[in-house]
Amino acid sequence: MKTLGMIGGIGPESTMAYYRLLISSYRERVRDGSYPPIFINSIDLKTLVDLFEANDLLRVTERLTAELSKLAAAGADFALLAANTPHLVFDDLRRRSSLPLISIVDATCEAAKALKLTRLGLFGTRFTMQARFYPEVFSRAGIQLVVPGPEEQSTIHDKYMNELVKGIFLPATRERLLGIVDRLKEREGIQGLILGGTELPLILGDVRDLGIPFLDTTRIHVEAALEVMLS
Repeated sequence: MKTLGMIGGIGPESTMAYYRLLISSYRERVRDGSYPPIFINSIDLKTLVDLFEANDLLRVTERLTAELSKLAAAGADFALLAANTPHLVFDDLRRRSSLPLISIVDATCEAAKALKLTRLGLFGTRFTMQARFYPEVFSRAGIQLVVPGPEEQSTIHDKYMNELVKGIFLPATRERLLGIVDRLKEREGIQGLILGGTELPLILGDVRDLGIPFLDTTRIHVEAALEVMLS
């Protein structure tokens, strides 16, 4: 069995969700009472956010490359970044890292293809919603992505960074987010929504009554990692 290395802490709440899902999903597949081998390198979220705010992607890449090297030295066979936004520099990391990396974007695209979805909304941090790393991958699969308008993006980013990342999940915030989903359905005709921030499933992961699927990128990423771990 291969050992997974995980860059966590970006943010802490979703890192805990990753770990719980890795354990529970592994035990659904492997029923011998064992547990999966995992290394977690929990890094400082604030340092990374400051670099994204400054648009210093070179230093983001250098920092994450160094943290991946720690996982390789610990004995990991492959790795993932337990967050969406750092995938802004995923291609550079893949070239620099000695470990094979599992992309949350590629895995989510495969999940969308399996559901035969061709037009999806995308929620996430402002960095994720305004970047090209999701559209570039999905466009190659013939899938269109739609992001909320500027004011809605500001609302999502604010709630994400000031509440969800800190483990604060308010009913009022949930209703505001669902209101934006409704507007995207009416305005843009989306067939589903990508929860493109790994804290978003913690507040929207149980939604089943809006008539469209929500793609939980945390769970999708975990399942992709387990496929490699058990291959």
